[in-house]
This record gives sequence, C-alpha cells and structure tokens, in this order.
Amino acid sequence: MEVVICRAEEEIGRLGADVVSRLVRTRPEAVLGVATGSSPRPVYAELVARVRAGELDLSGVSTFSLDEYVGLPEGHPASYRTEIRRELTDPAGIPPERVHSPQGSAGDLPAAARAYEKRIAAAGGVDVQLLGIGSDGHIAFNEPGSSLASRTRIKTLTRRTREDNARFFDGDADAVPTHCLTQGLATIMQARHVVLVATGEGKARAVAQLVEGAVSARWPGTVLQWHPHVSVLLDEAAAAGLGLAGYYREAWANKPDWQGL
Repeated sequence: MEVVICRAEEEIGRLGADVVSRLVRTRPEAVLGVATGSSPRPVYAELVARVRAGELDLSGVSTFSLDEYVGLPEGHPASYRTEIRRELTDPAGIPPERVHSPQGSAGDLPAAARAYEKRIAAAGGVDVQLLGIGSDGHIAFNEPGSSLASRTRIKTLTRRTREDNARFFDGDADAVPTHCLTQGLATIMQARHVVLVATGEGKARAVAQLVEGAVSARWPGTVLQWHPHVSVLLDEAAAAGLGLAGYYREAWANKPDWQGL
C-alpha cells in the first residue's frame, strides 16, 4: 500500500487522473471501477478537463459502479447511476451502453447481484478501481461487520452512513434508503489497481485504521492491506492520524518519476 499525502485536492485529482490516463493510453478499452460521493470528484473533474482539452479519449472505456440504492426510481437525482453520469461518464464522452451499475430497482435483488458479478467478469475484470472510504471505515457499502470474502449483495445501511449521505437528500437522513446493492469486499479485491481517495478530518480515524490498523471486519477498508497494488491519496486533514506520515512523505518525495503510482 502506497500512501501519498497531498497539499491540495487539485494534486489528488491530478495524480488520480494520471493513473487512468496512463492505463487508457495503453488500453483504450480499459475497465474502470467508479465510486460516488465527494471523495473522487477531483479525479473526475481532472479527467473531464483532459477530455475537453483533447488530451484524453475515454470513449472506449467501460465503467462499473460500486453500488446503488435499493428502491429509488430510475433517474432519481440522488441515485448513483445518475451521479456517475452527471459527474463523469456523460461529460467525459463514455457511451451510456458502457456505463454499468447494480440494479437497485430489480424485483429479484439476489439475482441482480449475481448478474452484476457476471457482467464484471465478462468484461475481463476491473483494471483500476476508484474508491472513497466512509467515516466508519466502509468501502463501497460494505458496512462494519461485512465479510472480508463478500460478493455483490444487498446490504442494510447504518444510521451513521445515512446521516453522512443526507446531504444528497436535502439534509434528510430519513429520506436516504435503508438498503443498497453493493460490490463485496472480495469483488473489490479483484481489481488490478485500487486508488482510494480520502479528504477531510472526518476521515482521519478511518484512514489511520485503513493504513496502520489491524485487518478486521470492524474496519472493512483494512482488507485492502492484502491487495498487491493500492494507492491511497490523502489531504493533510485525512492524514492527521497516521503515525508514519513522515515516512510516507519521504518515500513519495524520493520515488523515481518514471515509476508513477
């Protein structure tokens, strides 16, 4: 796991976009795993800017979202499919037929979960997975207590997660759905490269556990310590709880330019 402590969100956006840009230049039909929420938005903004400047072509990329609320109608402004299309895929010119997400409106949710796993596998798996992390350590919607071997399935959202996400529902936590379909931790672990973004002091405890804590279902994101290629991009506030922050800064400052993330 490589930890990069950045001075500003713009640097986070540039580094995350560099990973995707290098991938797409060598594999135009790459598979990108996408997350929602505020954390990855600097990366998406930088990718869209590069597309609009003619520096990058994402039209051959396929995307797979991490999760989707259960019960929201098609096109709901707070649905994750709508958010991904708004923040990334539409402005970046990724065709709608290449944009995939779990079907939270399906009548048979377990079958929809199994079908989503099959679609990811049929696409060849995820090349780069973008992630955020919740203040309680969840990644995707794998809440504390989730099996480290879990696959795409229905999950019940904690009250804390619903309160954290109330800002997308006019501040009303009770309007946030109580269930979702989410990729499991084992599903996420199959991505070839994971890029996790965290910003703000509210994420500092979860980040400290993610990077330096014991691997435990109590902090689901810690499973990433077992992944062979994880890049963690942080601002100073999110990195505030790291005991080895000085080492991470030194390692990044002395990394060869050609190596990248």
